Amino acid sequence: MSSVLADVLMVIALVGALALVHRPFGDYMAAVFQSRKHLRVERWIYRSVGADPDAEMRWPAYLRGMLVFSAVSVLFLYVLQRVQDKLPLSIGFKPISPDQAFNTAASFVSNTNWQSYSGEVAMSHVTQTAGLAVQNFVSAAVGIAVAAALVRGFARSRTGDLGNFWADLVRCIVRILIPISVVAAVVLIAAGAIQNFGDIHTITTLTGDKQAISPGAVASQEAIKDVGTNGGGFFNANSAHPFENPNGFTNLLEIFLLLVIPFSLPRTFGKMVGNVKQGYAIVAAMGIIWFAGVVAVTWLEYAHPGTASQLAGGAMEGKEQRFGEGPSSVFGVSTTMTSTGSVNSFHDSFSGLSGGVLLLGMMLGEIAPGGTGSGLYGMLIMAIIAVFLAGLMVGRTPEYLGKKIGTREIKLAACYILVTPALVLIGAGVAMALPDGKEAMTNIGAHGFSEVLYAFTSASNNNGSAFAGFGANTDFFNTTLGLCMVLGRFLPMVFVLALAGSLAEQKPVPETAGTLRTEKPLFTGLLVGAIMIITGLTFFPALALGPLAEGLAS
Repeated sequence: MSSVLADVLMVIALVGALALVHRPFGDYMAAVFQSRKHLRVERWIYRSVGADPDAEMRWPAYLRGMLVFSAVSVLFLYVLQRVQDKLPLSIGFKPISPDQAFNTAASFVSNTNWQSYSGEVAMSHVTQTAGLAVQNFVSAAVGIAVAAALVRGFARSRTGDLGNFWADLVRCIVRILIPISVVAAVVLIAAGAIQNFGDIHTITTLTGDKQAISPGAVASQEAIKDVGTNGGGFFNANSAHPFENPNGFTNLLEIFLLLVIPFSLPRTFGKMVGNVKQGYAIVAAMGIIWFAGVVAVTWLEYAHPGTASQLAGGAMEGKEQRFGEGPSSVFGVSTTMTSTGSVNSFHDSFSGLSGGVLLLGMMLGEIAPGGTGSGLYGMLIMAIIAVFLAGLMVGRTPEYLGKKIGTREIKLAACYILVTPALVLIGAGVAMALPDGKEAMTNIGAHGFSEVLYAFTSASNNNGSAFAGFGANTDFFNTTLGLCMVLGRFLPMVFVLALAGSLAEQKPVPETAGTLRTEKPLFTGLLVGAIMIITGLTFFPALALGPLAEGLAS
């Protein structure tokens, strides 16, 4: 079987598996967030934190709960890293420096999982499991909870109530993330991933050198790393490491895990608003953009443009021999179009143009299909923008799902889409103007600029992947990228929850003959076009200086 045919069959199997679980899993998540019953373990958690899960919250209260919980999480994870040498199972690792501890705490709490360290030689067993792995669960649940609040804003009327943050958070962890992660971890262990709390092993290689092999609870962290679209690997090589990603089957499984919740949430949205066709329109837009990215990157990598790749007969530098160009391309697109950050190959080694496509996937706002929760609410914001543009073209007041898109709603949506570009472009500009930015680049010219641009794009979009040729472990980058992660995560959530509250307070608008049918393919096309135009106008100059210039010069 040719490698091209194998890659095509892999994509077909992946799409088939996602389509198979889309309806039942989406319906299950809708039932979770609409349920009025509480499991016994959930009631115990509510009592331990002093929360009333049945008390409805307006958007300011929902926001306060989310921000306070996240702030406490940052503080806890920071302290845990600073004192890890004094805790059990430290396996001899020193405390993390203050700037790197802040960067890592901000990274994992914001669902970014950017890593300026090598996990196997820096983080103890307790830090990995009680700190990083726990944040993989709760940060993913925070994103889904905010998405559920926005969906309730569309579904409810004449009330400002958006549900209860603590109930949404706990239910998401207990009923969705933990069950999937447990099953996925068992499958990964059976397929060859490791899971233990052993000491570091020193072995002698074939050449006579000594090498330290770090054990750990890898499979359990790998499962939630992908299910929660987190991305932080136990090892520095991430999913290119055989302990994390042993073979082709686990590679396909990990891609499925990082896509399954984002691609199923539109069904949840459709069920909760009482119109599943609206969910189909959203997931179709996500699927179109994701598939276009897969085709573009795979074709560019097989074409291996550039003198070095052509002389070598392929673009395999930086890629795992076990997987090859196709699976590496699908993994790369899936991880940059979600907020995962997990990698099975080094994006620094992709060709200039395919690296540009990976960058564009993050610059779109990671909405195709996006992160757990953040992809759905990001796409719904873009849907509001698309409806507004359509209303301008036909001279009609825009409406979406029976809610008027007025001045307040469009201002909140506009503020949402301006946050990330501001962080990316200002951050990259400042870094390039200072010696710290230039010293971090391992390449000169357009590719070196792409490394800096990728770092701030990844941090501000809460992705976490890197070009791998970028020296980010400095006081400057640990601090600036940490701030970008925090602002890029929580500032947009402020606008999302304010928008949800505004929509929930409205009374429903009756549908008329002039109402834009947002469940039709025409609207899906309009939505995709609006996403590409808005992103293109915002980021095209920066892309032209980096990956486009590099690709055209190859």
